[in-house]
Amino acid sequence: MKNKNNYNYLLADLTKLNGVGKKTMQILKKKKVNNIFDLLWRLPKSFTDRTLVSKISDLQIGKSHTIKVIPLKYQFPRVRNLPNRVNCIDETGKINCVFFNSHEGYIRKILPLNQEVTINGKISAFKGVYQVTNPTYISQDSSLVESIDNKYSLTEGITEKTYNKIIKQILLNLPILNEWHDKDTLKLFNNESWNGSIIKLHDPTNIDNYKSNFYKRLAYDEILASFLVNSEIRKKIKKIKKTSKNFTKKAQNQITSKLKFNLTNDQKKSLEEINDDLNSKSKMFRLLQGDVGSGKTIVSLISALNVINSGFQVALMAPTEILARQHFESAKKIFPKNISIELLSSKSKNSNKKKILKDLENKNIDMIFATHSIFQKKIIFKKLGYIIIDEQHKFGVRQRKLLSDKGGDNCDVLLMSATPIPRTLTMSVYGDMDVSIIKEKPNNRKEVKTYSKLEGKIDDVIKFVKKEIKEGNQIFWVCPLIEESKKLDHQSSVNKYKFLSKLFPNDVALLHGKIDNEEKEKILNKFLNKEYSILVSTTIIEVGIDFPNANVIIIENANKFGLSQLHQLRGRVGRGSKQASCILMFKSNLSANAKKRINILKNSNDGFEISEEDMKLRGFGDLLGFKQSGMKYFKLADPIQNEDLFLLAEKQIKKIEIENININKYKALLKLYDQADIINDII
Repeated sequence: MKNKNNYNYLLADLTKLNGVGKKTMQILKKKKVNNIFDLLWRLPKSFTDRTLVSKISDLQIGKSHTIKVIPLKYQFPRVRNLPNRVNCIDETGKINCVFFNSHEGYIRKILPLNQEVTINGKISAFKGVYQVTNPTYISQDSSLVESIDNKYSLTEGITEKTYNKIIKQILLNLPILNEWHDKDTLKLFNNESWNGSIIKLHDPTNIDNYKSNFYKRLAYDEILASFLVNSEIRKKIKKIKKTSKNFTKKAQNQITSKLKFNLTNDQKKSLEEINDDLNSKSKMFRLLQGDVGSGKTIVSLISALNVINSGFQVALMAPTEILARQHFESAKKIFPKNISIELLSSKSKNSNKKKILKDLENKNIDMIFATHSIFQKKIIFKKLGYIIIDEQHKFGVRQRKLLSDKGGDNCDVLLMSATPIPRTLTMSVYGDMDVSIIKEKPNNRKEVKTYSKLEGKIDDVIKFVKKEIKEGNQIFWVCPLIEESKKLDHQSSVNKYKFLSKLFPNDVALLHGKIDNEEKEKILNKFLNKEYSILVSTTIIEVGIDFPNANVIIIENANKFGLSQLHQLRGRVGRGSKQASCILMFKSNLSANAKKRINILKNSNDGFEISEEDMKLRGFGDLLGFKQSGMKYFKLADPIQNEDLFLLAEKQIKKIEIENININKYKALLKLYDQADIINDII
C-alpha cells in the first residue's frame, strides 16, 4: 500500500531509488535534478511504441523494431574483440543478435535455444543478413518488451531504458497526498487529484496536452505555492511593529513647489502610498515600479526627506557609482541646505571614507548614497530608518527577505524597478511586496520618435548624426556584439567604433562588457561631460543613468533584441527637454515577428503595454529582467496561457488572508514546491 501523505519520499535524495548510483546522481544534479520531486518535471518529449510486432521480412534498416524470434545457434568466437552472435529466425527470415562485451553465460540465459523470445532494437545488416546489435530489450515475457515508453531529454550517460525505469519506479511509489484544495476549486479541474495528475503528465498519450484539466491543476498548484509564500512573507513583515515616522508635508510641499514641473497623478499617488506606509506602525516593504523616465527618483527623494524630518537616517543604494552619484547630485539640488547628505564612493580618499563612516555612526549624516557596499558589516548607522534600492540588478525573494531583515524592525524598505513587466508576472515576481506603479510620463517629457532604417541606408543615418552633433546633441550607438563573429551576422561595437572614428575623429568613445568597471565609469563620465559626441556601446548602457544631452540612440540589428530590451535602450534618450530620436537599424530579410516587434515599438512608448506584447511574442522566460529576477521559472505554468489561473490564485490568496485560513493546510504543497527554506520558520 502506498504511503499516504508522505511527501518526504518525494523530497528524498536520488540514491533512494533503485538503479541510481553516484554516477547517475551526479549526471542528474548537473541538470539541477536534486531530489525525486525534481525528476517529475522532466517531461516526456515523445514516445517509443514497441507494441507493434514486425516480421523479419518487413524490417527496415536504421529503424527500431520489436520482433518475436527463436534462437537456433550460438557463435562464440575464441578470437578476442570479435562479437558474440546468436542466429535467430521467425517464419519469414533470419536475423543475427550481435553482442559486444557480453558474457556467454548471460547470452545463453537471455536467449535460450529453441524458445520464443521478444526483442527490440535498431536494425542493421551485415553481409546481406539482418542484425540487431546489443538489443535494447530482450525477454521471454513479451509484455515486458511490448509497451509504450516515453522519450525524455536525457543527459549524456543515462540511457532511455534506465531513465524510464527510474520514472516508472517513482510513479509506482508516488504517495497519495491529502488534498489541499477545497471542493469548489477541485471542480474547476474536474476533480483531478495531484497524484492522478502526475501519473497522467507522464502518460505518453498526453504529451503537450496543455489544455487538459490535470495539466491545469498542476500549473495552478505551483502558482498558488508561489503566491502563498509571498503572502506569508508579506504577512510576516506586516506583523513587525516599528516606530512610525511622524512628519508633516511642509518640507515635501516646499520641494514640489520649487520643481520646474508638476508631479503626475501616478507620482502623487505613489508618494501618498509610501508616506502612509512610513507613517504606519507596520514595516514598509514596497516596490516602486515605473516605466523608463517616469520619475521614480524624485518620488523616492521626497519620501527620503520626509523620513529625515522624522529624525531617521536614509540609505540609497544604486547598482553603479555613476548612478549613485547622479542620485546624490539630484538630492543636492532639491534638498534644503540644512540636510546633511554624502556620497560613499570607491574613489573617495581613505581619510574622507573614515570621516563618513564616523559621521554615519554619530548621526551627523542624514542620507548616504552608495553602491551595495553600503551593507558591509563595518558600516554602522546610528538610526537607519529607510533603505531605498534602485533595483537595476534584480533581487529574488530570498535576497529581498534578507534585505528586509538586515535593516532592523524600524527600517522601511523601498525597491525601485525601471523594468515594466506584465501584471501576471508582477504578481509572481513581486508578490511578497506592496507595489506602487508609475505609468504616466512627466508633462515636460516629449515622446521619443522611433524610426526604422535599412542597414544599406547608413549614409542617411550618418547625415542625420552630423546634423545632431552640429546642434550640440550626443548620440548612443548600440551594437549586439563586442567583436566580429564568424557565426553571427551581427554588427560589432569594435568595428562600428573604428568606422565612426574615421568619420568623427577624437569624438567617439567605446564601451562594452570586457572593459573593467573603473574604466567604464571614466568613459561614462567623459560622455556625461560632453567630451565625446558619440558613445558606441553594447547593451550595458541599459542601466538608468541620465544623459540629458543624449538625444539620439541608434540600435544596430534591432530585430535581434526583444521588445522590452529595445524599449529600455530607447529610454536612455529623451531625458532633457529637446525632441529625441531612436533609429532601429535592420537587414532586409526580416521575419514577420521581427517586423511586428519593430512596428509595436514605433507605435507605442508605454513600457507596460510593450512588455505585454513582448511576452506574447517571445514567451515570459525571455523577458528582460525576468531571468535576472531570482525567481525560479515555473515548471508548467505560463503567464500567457494560464492568465486565468494566476487570477484564480490571486483570488484564493485574498480569501486565505481575509478568512485567516491556517497555512498548515498547504504544508505539503509548500514543502514540495521548493520553498521550504523560506517558509520553514512559518509552518
